[in-house]
Amino acid sequence: MLTVVDAGPLYATVDRADQDHRRSIETLRRPDLQLVIPALVVAEVTYLVAARLGAEAEATFLDGLALFEVEAPSRSDWRRIAELVRQYQDLPLGGADASVVALAERLNTDVVITLDQRHFRAIRPLHAATFHILPEDL
Repeated sequence: MLTVVDAGPLYATVDRADQDHRRSIETLRRPDLQLVIPALVVAEVTYLVAARLGAEAEATFLDGLALFEVEAPSRSDWRRIAELVRQYQDLPLGGADASVVALAERLNTDVVITLDQRHFRAIRPLHAATFHILPEDL
């Protein structure tokens, strides 16, 4: 099942002290999921890991990305990302989260791995009524 990954679970896998560490690892290891990570999410996670855990943890995270498909925004994704940031500015929805939505829409998947229930439950994607959010939904 094609699944887009948000920053929270990725960060939690690196930070052993994070309360969502174990369930994030379990979700990301599910064999039935084909994971795709937006490049803007990678940028967000590398920043957080470096700032909170240091350069070695950041390098380890970057090494681990070789196991995943990382997808850069397409030309049309940039407009959709901007549209989403404007549309959901009261949440607020930032560019990294908007890139998750745009990529899910482009790939026609409604499955997202995120710890950000509040934002992703409020968003109405163009291609589905709602997102199926893991680790909870499926």
